Amino acid sequence: MSGPTIHPSAIVDAGAQLGEGCRVWHWVHISGGARIGAGCSFGQNVFVGNDVVIGDNVKIQNNVSVYDAVTLEDDVFCGPSMVFTNVYNPRSAVARKAEYRRTHVKRGATLGANCTIVCGVTIGEQAFIGAGAVVQKDVPAHALMVGVPARRIGWMSRHGEKLALPARLPAGEVREAACPATGERYRLDGELLSRLDAVA
Repeated sequence: MSGPTIHPSAIVDAGAQLGEGCRVWHWVHISGGARIGAGCSFGQNVFVGNDVVIGDNVKIQNNVSVYDAVTLEDDVFCGPSMVFTNVYNPRSAVARKAEYRRTHVKRGATLGANCTIVCGVTIGEQAFIGAGAVVQKDVPAHALMVGVPARRIGWMSRHGEKLALPARLPAGEVREAACPATGERYRLDGELLSRLDAVA
């Protein structure tokens, strides 16, 4: 893997850490305090703040601003024009930089185009946030979330396929399903989804 590829129109401030193989496209601005892993892609007109940590193989599509207090783990996908926030109750006349609420997006999650992530939440591993959804609360691993405000309507496999499972089960009830693309099996126990060993 080679060093980062940076378009001439992009601005990468001194001190920013970019891993090998990163691609920084037109009119991107990466602030000096950002820490970014290997193999990431930053589409046109992306902004990355100082207090931001980004893992490996993260794809951030056009027109996304990753503001201070956001952490993106490995393999996160940020769709075009999706929105992060970091102040819960902003007022132009009131300084609230000391009140930023941290947002944590865990490994493999997908944040669909034009969705909004209200600050202070954690998005679980492999969760899938549909286009245009507004997330105001923590999201469990593998949950499929849509709507305003976002609600869980099902569960997604690691491959990004909807599983044949209900959004919720009564406490104590257990069901299993396989990913239609890979055959990996999953178990839903009440409102907790876990991945079983992959099918050979």
